[in-house]
Amino acid sequence: MTDDAYTGPATLLAAGSQLAVQVRLSGRIEPVDGRYHWAGRIAAHDAVTGLVRAGVRSATLRIGDGAPVAVRLGDVDPWGAVRVRATSPPPWPDGVPG
Repeated sequence: MTDDAYTGPATLLAAGSQLAVQVRLSGRIEPVDGRYHWAGRIAAHDAVTGLVRAGVRSATLRIGDGAPVAVRLGDVDPWGAVRVRATSPPPWPDGVPG
């Protein structure tokens, strides 16, 4: 794990479900708007795939004891992983790189 990336366990809260998932996330400060944008994939998980295929796009993601962060769920790739993205401080420890 580096300050601008995280790979590991997380909790996804969506549509009344709380799911233990594995994520791979990275981010950067976007020079155009000056805000921190981050994105990545939630590893293949049948329940997450089912939520996305049912049309769920809004969720929250929490890593460890950190605060939940609103995220947007995206496409399901051919291997079952789900794209996730947000514009906010990152939910992983150590925050935005300085």
